[in-house]
Amino acid sequence: MLQRLRGSMRWPAAATRCLSSGSVDIKVPLNFWAGKRQTSPDECKKESVYEPATGRVLCLLDPCGAAEVDQAVSAALSAFGHWRKMSGMERARIMIEAAHIIERRREEIAEMEVVNNGKSITEARLDVDSGRLCIEYYAALASTLAGQHVQLPGGSFAYTRREPLGVCVGIGAWNYPFQIAAWKSAPALACGNSMVFKPSPVTPVTAVMLAEIYGEAGAPDGLFNVVQGGQETGSLLCHHPDVAKVSFTGSVPTGKKIMEMASKGVKPVTLELGGKSPLIVFQDGDLQNAVSGALMANFLSQGQVCSNGTRVFVHKDILPEFVEEVVKRTRAIEIGDPLLESTRMGALVNHTHLEKVLSFVDQAKKEGATVLCGGEAFVPSDPKLRGGFYMTPCVLGDCTDAMTCVKEEIFGPVMSVLSFETEEEVLLRANDTTMGLAAGVFTRDVKRAHRVVEHLKAGSCFINNYNITPVEVPFGGFKMSGIGRENGQVTVEYYSQLKTVFVEMGDVDSLF
Repeated sequence: MLQRLRGSMRWPAAATRCLSSGSVDIKVPLNFWAGKRQTSPDECKKESVYEPATGRVLCLLDPCGAAEVDQAVSAALSAFGHWRKMSGMERARIMIEAAHIIERRREEIAEMEVVNNGKSITEARLDVDSGRLCIEYYAALASTLAGQHVQLPGGSFAYTRREPLGVCVGIGAWNYPFQIAAWKSAPALACGNSMVFKPSPVTPVTAVMLAEIYGEAGAPDGLFNVVQGGQETGSLLCHHPDVAKVSFTGSVPTGKKIMEMASKGVKPVTLELGGKSPLIVFQDGDLQNAVSGALMANFLSQGQVCSNGTRVFVHKDILPEFVEEVVKRTRAIEIGDPLLESTRMGALVNHTHLEKVLSFVDQAKKEGATVLCGGEAFVPSDPKLRGGFYMTPCVLGDCTDAMTCVKEEIFGPVMSVLSFETEEEVLLRANDTTMGLAAGVFTRDVKRAHRVVEHLKAGSCFINNYNITPVEVPFGGFKMSGIGRENGQVTVEYYSQLKTVFVEMGDVDSLF
């Protein structure tokens, strides 16, 4: 993603820092429907949202109940009636304007993403860029949506119409709050749908900024709505009779529940779920590039990325050299205040998740893995950051396929390094998982690269790179890593439906 976005972005000479860690208190309402932020009843039970960098309470969340969900869906249904009748060009103009506003407010959105999520400001800017590019991409596709004409005997014919679904629900994850809101809303709106979006209750802030941006760009009130809450709110959305589709990003267990709930209304779902992806480094691969790929495959967003290649299979002939270099570069990763330009690893999303990731490292040691570096809680020197949720990035050696750290998704900055000898062997081991979101291979042998990718059971595969997600290309998984795709032209199929129309130009040829 870094190379892709740097090639398409007009970079400012210098960013002006407006926020600093520990200085933000959010008091404004975070629910948004019918074109404005909505306050909740006083009796609503509020939930604390934390700033990962400091551990402070950032704001209080008002979860939506049945009444609020009804209001948001009703607003979306009303907007849908108007939006669906607009031409693709008319929809595109509004979406392009939204993209322009995002570009102007890039730094503001990125800073708020850092405050709420804990990732570095460098990564947050790129996430905002990805969201903007996605909206631009689907704006360009909006005017190209078309059906097909089929000539039939006797001058009769048939044609198809590509029509919107209606009110779509998007349910986001906490690792890419703004980007996921854009990735789900852009194709939905381009196809003529409206959306009710539920962010993770851990990171509720920036999706509301996107809702305001759509409104400022000229979208009808109610086109993109944000309801806050956890499992109960999500359940209300999935079961709502006026909801036509659900798109979810998150864990496999939650994805199964979403699918079950949506099935009661026979609603289509898009599920982008977890992964335990393999990264294979052959002996003829460029070592420095392979190490860079392994770092990108494990430590972006503090390792909290579903597509991460956390099982790094390295050919035995280059294992010592690879391990030496990957450990050296991992130790050099600067951890600290995520709003500083020099920081490359910020804070994990909350204390509970930090403890969970650290417990995986402890379990790995008990099962015989060697901690080559990191894997410990980290306390920054800055006093205001000492309550934050930091850890040192970890590389585990002497790993085997049976270890918990190799079999289960950790969702943190923990790389497991394994050795292999033959191509056939490593393919069997790489595919030995119930998930199949992503996979990667580093080799100079072009034939081998394509041969290996053909046999990898994963939806998104990388050759001599990792974790790049251009919006023009579909992203999604095989097996238990999900259903459907996000991004690329194919996603239009998941946010629209085909109507077939038969036109008889003669008389009815009746059998009766």
